[in-house]
Amino acid sequence: MTHDDPIAPAHPAEAAILASGLRVEPREMPQLTRLVARRLPADRDAVAEALCQVRRKAWASAAMAIANRAGQVWVRRAEADAAAASLTDPDAGEEAIRAALDAAVQSRLRQAAARPGAALEIVEAELQDITGSALSAERHAALAQAVARAHGLDATETDRFARAAAHVEERRRQDFRQAEKAAREKRREEVARLRAWEKSLVGIEGIPGLLRCSEREALRWAGAGLLPVARRIPGRDGRERWEFDPAEIIALRRELPAWRREAERERDPRDAGRQSPRAARAAEEAAGRGGKAANAAVARAAALDRYAAHFATARALIRRIILVTGPTNSGKSHTALDRLAQAESGLALAPLRLLAHEFRDALAARGVEAALSTGEERILAPGSRHLAATVEMCPFHMPVDVAIIDEAQLLHDRDRGAAWTAALMGVPAREVYVLGAPECVPMVKRIAQLCGDTVEEITLQRKGALHASDRPLHAGDLKTGDALVAFSRRDVMDLREGLVARGRKVAVVYGALSPEVRRAEAARFRSGEADILVATDAIGMGLNLPIRRVIFSTLRKFDGEERRELNSQEVKQIGGRAGRFGHHEGGVVAVLAGAGDPGFVRTMLEAPPAPPAELRPQVQPDADIIAAVAAEIGSDSLFGVLARIKRAVLRKDDPNYRLADLTQQMAIASAIDGVAGLSLMDRWTYAMCPVDERDNGITRLARWAIDHGAGHAVRPPLAGRLPPPDRASGEELQRCEKVHKRLVAWRWLALRFPQAYPDLVEAETETDRLDSWIEDVLRQQRRARRAA
Repeated sequence: MTHDDPIAPAHPAEAAILASGLRVEPREMPQLTRLVARRLPADRDAVAEALCQVRRKAWASAAMAIANRAGQVWVRRAEADAAAASLTDPDAGEEAIRAALDAAVQSRLRQAAARPGAALEIVEAELQDITGSALSAERHAALAQAVARAHGLDATETDRFARAAAHVEERRRQDFRQAEKAAREKRREEVARLRAWEKSLVGIEGIPGLLRCSEREALRWAGAGLLPVARRIPGRDGRERWEFDPAEIIALRRELPAWRREAERERDPRDAGRQSPRAARAAEEAAGRGGKAANAAVARAAALDRYAAHFATARALIRRIILVTGPTNSGKSHTALDRLAQAESGLALAPLRLLAHEFRDALAARGVEAALSTGEERILAPGSRHLAATVEMCPFHMPVDVAIIDEAQLLHDRDRGAAWTAALMGVPAREVYVLGAPECVPMVKRIAQLCGDTVEEITLQRKGALHASDRPLHAGDLKTGDALVAFSRRDVMDLREGLVARGRKVAVVYGALSPEVRRAEAARFRSGEADILVATDAIGMGLNLPIRRVIFSTLRKFDGEERRELNSQEVKQIGGRAGRFGHHEGGVVAVLAGAGDPGFVRTMLEAPPAPPAELRPQVQPDADIIAAVAAEIGSDSLFGVLARIKRAVLRKDDPNYRLADLTQQMAIASAIDGVAGLSLMDRWTYAMCPVDERDNGITRLARWAIDHGAGHAVRPPLAGRLPPPDRASGEELQRCEKVHKRLVAWRWLALRFPQAYPDLVEAETETDRLDSWIEDVLRQQRRARRAA
C-alpha cells in the first residue's frame, strides 16, 4: 500500500500511515496498523518507528544471510537481532544492515575479554560447542582479524595479531595431528603385542614339554597353585581352560628338583599330615585369593585379586567398622560426627564437594577445625588433625583415630563404586563409621571380611513419619515447602517455567549446578524467598532442606543406559527428604497427576531392602598398579597397560572382586598416549580427570595435554561477556554451566600440574563470576526463554 492508495482509510491508524508517505507492503499493513494504533496520535516519526519494528525480523534474517555468505560462522542470532534493533531507517538496505551487524559483532568480540588473544580463545570455544569441530585455517584467520579490529588495533597491528594467531593455531593443529598419529601407532603396537602374547599361551597339555616333566606332575603343580595361570577361558560345559605363559613356565625349571623332593616327603608315611613349607605357602596364597591359583605375572604385579592387601597402612591397623544404617532423616551423620569431633584425629569422606564442605562446617560447629580436600580445592587448617574430603581424595597413608565414609550404598554405583571400595578397604583409621542405606549392609560386610575387620551394626529409625499420598497432585495443588522432582535438566527448567507462569517463586537444584549455586538455591528455599523447589535426584544427597512434601513429576528415569522405573532405594532416598526433622512433624511423598500410580510410591517406600545383584566389590588400578604393570610388560603405553589389566588381571568370575568400568580411562588414554613430553604417570593423571564426554571433554583434555607436554601454559576456559541476568536466554545459561564444568576439570588439573596450569587465580575468579551470574539468572522469577 502507498500514500496515493485511492481507498479511504477505515481506521485512524491507517490514516496516519497513509499520511506518513512511507512505502508499506500489503502484508505488513495489519501488524503496522496495530502498532500505530497504540501510538495515536502518530506523526511520521512514530509511523517510521513502528514500521522498523515490523521489519526487524526480516532484517535479522537478512543479517544472518549476510554473515553466512561471508563465512562468518561466529555471528550469532543475538547479534543479528541487535543489529536489526539498532536500525532506525525503515528503508534500510543491505549496506545499512551489514554496518549494523558489524557494529553488533564488534561489540560482542570487544566485550568477550579484555585482551584480543583471550577473546579469540573464548569465541573459538563457543564455536566448537556449536559445531563440534575446529574452524578452518581461513575462517580462523578471518575471526582473528575481526577480533583485532574489535579491540581497536590498527591495520598493521591487526595483521601482526592475525599472523601470530595463525602461527599458534597451526602449531596446535600440527601438535594435535602428531599426537593423534603417535597414539594410533602406540595403540596398534599394544594390540599387536597383546594378541601375540595371547597367541603364545599354551594349555595344560603344553606344560610337560616346557618343564620336561610328566603330565601327572604338571596337573599336580597346577592344582597346587605353583604354576601361574595367565588366562582362564570359560567353557560351555562350565569348565575352564587354563592357559600359561611359556616364558614364565620355563623360568620355573630350576624349582623342579625342590618340588619333587617335597613330593617325595609328602608320600613318606612318616611325614603324613605334615605340609611342606612351599605347599603351605601355596595353600595360604590360594586361600587368600578365594582358593584360585595365581594369575600371570601381570596379574601378580597388579594384585587386584588381592586388592585389600594393597592398602598396607590400613592392614597394619586393627580396625573396627561401625556400620550405621537407616533411612534418610534418621540422624546417621549426626551420630558419626559427634564421635569424630571427640577424636584426637579424624577424617570425614563425602560423595560430593558440597557434602565435604558441610562435614567441615559441622565439625566447626562442634568446635573442631578441619582442613578440606576435594578434587579441585584445598583449604588448609594449620595444626588441625581433622580433614573433610571427597571419597576419591582419601589419604591412604595418614593414620587417624576415627573416619567417616558416607553414602556407602554407592559401593554399587557403576561409575564411582570403585572409589568407595578403595576408601572402605584403605582408610587408615582404627574406628571406621560407615554410613548408608540398609541396602549397603551385605557389601560392607563382604569388604570387611576380605579385610579381616570386625563389624558392629547400628540401625537407626527415621525421625518423623513418612507416608505416600493416596491421590495424585496437580500443579495447582502445590504449596509452600513442596519439592517437585524430575530427572533431567530440561524437565526441571520446563517445570520451573510453568510454575513461574503461575506466579510461584521457584528455586532449582540439578546436577549441572556448582555446589555454590546449589547451596544458594537451597538457602532461597530455606529462607522462604522461594516457595517451591524443583530438583533432580541431586536433591537426594547432601542438602539439608525443610521440605514438606516430595512430589515426583515422573516415576521413570534414564540411568545412562536405559529408561526404567525408579527402584525402591531411589524412591526412599529422594522421597525421604520430605518431612525434615525439626521443621515438619512428618513427610508426604506424592506423584504429579499424569506421572504414574501413587500406589507405586507406597509399594516402593514399604519394600524391604533389595538383595544386591552383585556382592563382589568393584576395584580399579591406581598409580602404583599402573606403574607395576607397565614395568612388568615393558610398555610405556597407558592404553596398553589398561588393555592388559582389563584382559589379564581379573577373570570375570573372580570370587572376590570385579573390575570397574575403565571405558573412559581407556578412551582418554587412546587420545593422549602419543603426547610427547608427558610421562606414563602424567597420562594416568589425565585419564582420571573428571570430564564430560558429551561436551567434547576428551578432545578438549587432549588439547590441554598437548600444550602441557609442549611446555606451553594451559589457559583456563572463560565464558566471555555475559548478558544481564534478566535478559539471559536458556541457551546462554546452559553455555555458562558447561564452561563452569570445564573450569572444574581445569582446576582439578591445576592442583596436580601447577606449572602447566599456572593461572589458578584467574580460574577461581571466573568460577566465582559464573556462580554469581548463574545464581542471579535463576533468581529471575519471570517466564524463561527456552534454550535453542
